[in-house]
Amino acid sequence: MANEAHPCPCDIGHKMEYGGMGREVQVEHIKAYVTRSPVYAGKAVIVIQDIFGWQLPNTRYIADMIAANGYTTIVPDFFVGQEPWHPSGDWSTFPEWLKTRNSRKIDKEVDAVLRYLKQHCHAQKFGVVGFCWGGVAVHHIMMKYPEFRAGVSLYGIVKDSEDVYSLKNPTLFIFAENDAVIPLEQVSSLTQKLKEHCKVEYQIKTFSGQTHGFVHRKREDCSPEDKPYIDEARRNLLEWLNKYI
Repeated sequence: MANEAHPCPCDIGHKMEYGGMGREVQVEHIKAYVTRSPVYAGKAVIVIQDIFGWQLPNTRYIADMIAANGYTTIVPDFFVGQEPWHPSGDWSTFPEWLKTRNSRKIDKEVDAVLRYLKQHCHAQKFGVVGFCWGGVAVHHIMMKYPEFRAGVSLYGIVKDSEDVYSLKNPTLFIFAENDAVIPLEQVSSLTQKLKEHCKVEYQIKTFSGQTHGFVHRKREDCSPEDKPYIDEARRNLLEWLNKYI
């Protein structure tokens, strides 16, 4: 995703060759990828896509990783049938493309997914994880839906002009030090506002030397220097969900 003030490319990184452990289903007006937990625990996590869409293998890989830890996971198509961004797309057209895919106007889809999880998966406890575009969506959800006991926003843009601190439940924010999309000043601003105003648990972690998308768009074996940070961020994600859901 690009910062509205300074649009710039978002690299798809390493696109995994991954088939997935789950299956695709119809959830009211949208499609979704669902993976059942091997052990029923009544817990579910919505995983929200980045600009490359709900079918990106990397996102499904993370959803399956979360499912293996005791959660039914679902990756809905929050673009509602519209095409995801293509890695070879003309970045000059990106701002117009983004206008038709507002990560804060997803309540209809969130409500539909919650109904599905309750009725078809018998879930009673909910969390949400999102990457890039989805990280912004997580921030929105955690300020609006008390039902979500935990949220993890990974490299989601912070808008300084809006209320960013009225979180309903514990939220973990993961950022990258060398993110060309999200300046560290925005992370500092978020940190300050949460410190001053937030009334629930939260944590902000900025990973040294990492770039935008590092948690799900870099292979674990891409370099010995990056692997510990990728592993730590994924571990932190799971620990946050386990602690609060």
